[in-house]
Amino acid sequence: MQVIRISRNWTIVIVTFLLAIVAAIVAMGLGSVTLSIQDILATVFSTSSKAVNDTIIWDIRLPRVLLALIIGANIAISGALLQAVMGNPLADPGLTGVTSGAAACVLVIMLAAPKYTQFIPLAAFVGGLVAASIVYALAWRRNGISPITIILSGVAVNALCGGVIGCLTILYSDRLPGAVQWLNGSLAAKGNKALFMVFPYAMAGWIFSIFAIRKANIIRLGEQVASNLGENVNRIRILLSLLAVFLSAISVAAIGMIGFVGLVVPHMARLIVGSDYKYMLPMSMALGALVLLLADTGGRTLFAPLDIPAGILMAVIGAPYFLYLMRRRTF
Repeated sequence: MQVIRISRNWTIVIVTFLLAIVAAIVAMGLGSVTLSIQDILATVFSTSSKAVNDTIIWDIRLPRVLLALIIGANIAISGALLQAVMGNPLADPGLTGVTSGAAACVLVIMLAAPKYTQFIPLAAFVGGLVAASIVYALAWRRNGISPITIILSGVAVNALCGGVIGCLTILYSDRLPGAVQWLNGSLAAKGNKALFMVFPYAMAGWIFSIFAIRKANIIRLGEQVASNLGENVNRIRILLSLLAVFLSAISVAAIGMIGFVGLVVPHMARLIVGSDYKYMLPMSMALGALVLLLADTGGRTLFAPLDIPAGILMAVIGAPYFLYLMRRRTF
């Protein structure tokens, strides 16, 4: 029976990855110029002689699709790790202030010091780390961290970061148009530059995430059990939190604020393959990539010629799902 269950979980994970690949191919064919799958494959494998198809695929759609897949995977893994660290499924980069903290620091550079844009990834990481530390400190009690204290602490930190963002938008209103789409989590006009910037960081984060699976499984058993196993619980929390903030921060640096992916996707993965991070983490990665790709593709095709940022669609979808979780009290 155990062998059957393991086989089933890995089958589901692999199928989800394949669905994400299929969705990526379909997404590259959708837009103002519709391309068939044959055209896409011919262009990708350099068997097509149509220069316009090369431009559409290589310069516009492929970078955007790959970026959506990478960012979705990053945020989903980040949410799953934060849920392990804080011991409940309500933790995610948005609700815990990581996203808004990273966004506030990035916006300082984008608006106040645009000549230092090379430091945007570092600024995002520092901002996210400070915000997560404040939330963790405010939410911590002797008997652990409750969902309510996380929500309240996250609301406070998000309000503070929102105030900073609001001040920046007023003080530098003349420079704001270039940052509006970024604030809403848009992948529009994100080309190879953004893709090449985020990809090496994402690869490093994914590799470290593989090594973090065992620690995440240990800490989710509870502080007492982890201590009895000889583990340093505080060190595990710090390391997993750093990894989660890192993945979320580079995502914010690349495309801006994307909410609810880190909350909804790990919860869905947990319902499908269980709580074992050996399966739940890769499932979150695949499902996060698929969900954000669908959100971005829907935003640019369903409302054409308008391009609705993926962050807005995720908020519209994720907020009701969050209320549904609270209604069912599944945490």
